Amino acid sequence: MVVPRASLQIENGAAWTSDHGSHSVDLSETLIRLGILDKTELRLVVPTYFDSIGRTGLHSGFGDLAFGIKQQLGPLPGDVDLAVIVAVSVPTGQSGVTSGGYDPFIKFPWSKELKDGWSVGGQQSLFWNTDGHRRNGTWESTQYLEKQIVKPLDVFTEYAGDYLQRGPSRQLLHFGAAYKITPVNQIDFHFGFGLNQATPNHFFAVGYSFRLDRMWK
Repeated sequence: MVVPRASLQIENGAAWTSDHGSHSVDLSETLIRLGILDKTELRLVVPTYFDSIGRTGLHSGFGDLAFGIKQQLGPLPGDVDLAVIVAVSVPTGQSGVTSGGYDPFIKFPWSKELKDGWSVGGQQSLFWNTDGHRRNGTWESTQYLEKQIVKPLDVFTEYAGDYLQRGPSRQLLHFGAAYKITPVNQIDFHFGFGLNQATPNHFFAVGYSFRLDRMWK
């Protein structure tokens, strides 16, 4: 779903990752979303800071800026919500962290409400990332199952897989919970682990988001 028109939503997070003997943290994982029409929002990904821990030879610094637009296409027949996100990342990050290129991507998030507080959804994405001064196309597929335990508390489980044009696939399982402090304030906790050698061993993360409504008439 897109954020309501004339609303500003800011999503933040921090994560700790263990990847085959190396450890890293990243923050603040900020995504700014501005509803400009009833079914359209603008999106800005603020550069995230990455920092390696306890191991030399790994790069630290800010990553790349990204901006784009999200358009809600649904609901479709069968009460399926579908949207499209078109965006591009800009090489504003520090050496060793930035991709060094202008990298476009497109995403198709979808969801469907089921009975008794259950819902399903996922996202199909295509990335054209710069890797060693060459494009390395990646198809990313995610599917999740979510359950509302009580009205402000949801839990979910998710599978994610990245399939690269060059290189091994990356697959992981992801679990989490989201608690709505108020209708416009939410905190979430999540963790996951890799399913193959090319994926980090495990990660833990926390997030917080808030929304400001009626920014203009």
